Amino acid sequence: MTTFVDRAVLHVKAGDGGHGCVSIHREKFKPFGGPDGGDGGHGGSVKLVVDSGVHTLLDFHFHPHQKARNGHGGAGNDRDGANGESLVLRVPDGTVVQTVDGEVIADLVGAGTELELARGGRGGRGNASLASTRRKAPGFAELGEPGEQIDVVLELKSVADVGLVGFPSAGKSSLISVISAARPKIADYPFTTLVPNLGVVQAGDNTFTVADVPGLIPGAATGKGLGLEFLRHIERTAVLVHVVDTAALETDRDPVSDIDAIEAELAAYGGLEDRPRIVALNKVDVPDGRDLADIIRPELEQRGYPVYDVSAVTREGLRELMFAMSEMVEQQRRLAPPPERTRIVIRPVAVDDSGFTVTRDGEGVYIVKGGAPERWVRQTNFDNDEAVGYLADRLARLGVEEALKKAGATPGDPVRIGVREFDWQPEHFAGEEFVPGNRGTDYRLEEPSKRVGAAERKAMRKDRRRPYEELEVSPGAEDDDGEI
Repeated sequence: MTTFVDRAVLHVKAGDGGHGCVSIHREKFKPFGGPDGGDGGHGGSVKLVVDSGVHTLLDFHFHPHQKARNGHGGAGNDRDGANGESLVLRVPDGTVVQTVDGEVIADLVGAGTELELARGGRGGRGNASLASTRRKAPGFAELGEPGEQIDVVLELKSVADVGLVGFPSAGKSSLISVISAARPKIADYPFTTLVPNLGVVQAGDNTFTVADVPGLIPGAATGKGLGLEFLRHIERTAVLVHVVDTAALETDRDPVSDIDAIEAELAAYGGLEDRPRIVALNKVDVPDGRDLADIIRPELEQRGYPVYDVSAVTREGLRELMFAMSEMVEQQRRLAPPPERTRIVIRPVAVDDSGFTVTRDGEGVYIVKGGAPERWVRQTNFDNDEAVGYLADRLARLGVEEALKKAGATPGDPVRIGVREFDWQPEHFAGEEFVPGNRGTDYRLEEPSKRVGAAERKAMRKDRRRPYEELEVSPGAEDDDGEI
């Protein structure tokens, strides 16, 4: 049994970036060949693409969790990790993407329309990319950035030119089955049609689509019957056709009151007042139906409705109805505003824009917000002192330290950047030049009693680089192995 789903909740997760690699090149006669750790690959993104061959959100109903592939980590010998493969989710034409709170993110109309729903995380740089004149052999690498994660609601609003509306069993399914190739379920009981049906109609040189919306009843706009679920499918239609059952057996109903009831529901739903209407008096092949059609036609024409007598059984009047719908559709297409051209808007950054802001919340925490500092924090390995020192240097160069001072921060105050919270200790870094030490360490993070000044640090490193012939060796001095 085919299931139609026009609303689904989707949980998507983009791929994480791969970690950078920490590696030192080594080979015979080259004990220290320099850093050669490769970069991590970028994580895959999650994209929505409109596919004309997809007509329902059924796949996402049964598989609501979708995740793109992660990027691969870097490796030694300057080998970068592979990028994660992006995940492309194909959706029907007319899919509306909303947040769980109901805010519209995008309205996907037109085959090939694409939306990047979640962006993959950046890959971390390896120590080969982080090397500089001051850090010739970094003992750390950047972590891969986590991919974006979002929960959205997908709603399908059928893209059709003509919408057939009417009470249950008015003959809408029969009508669309004879004017197009659509084959909806047809039976002689109410609410036979439980899902919208789309059909393509050819009238002369013009082609248009017709949507058969499940039967409406009074109260549909407030949730009664099936109307609330499927009224959205006629929002995009250019023309509405009232399909009226002139051979109904109910004594408490008549075609005019049926039209009035449907119009009341359309008005309550809203947004459909400007659509032109056509009235199709169906089932005139029944003698009583033809008599009733002759009686009510003058009143409907007096209201300004174009009225057509039709029969889905004998196909009487269908050609005239199809050409009338085609003419109205073409007229609406001509009146529609031309599609907006894509414009590239360049918004230069203000000269005084530092790229971040510093605020203080009610609990006394200083919050630093900005794309660059938050990304740097996410990609820092806080188990590595050298990586932490590198982060502090970057934040200081960006001006975060100075901005915190201007905001009134004092040593020891809590500072939050992204998801990490720190105790601000500017005395560890302010005014001190970084001098490389052992890989993975930073002397500025040592306890004050154990810290060595910058000048002493340079002298120690200079001594370690002295040539062997300059070393003072006492005559007869031996090492543990008995060799000079």
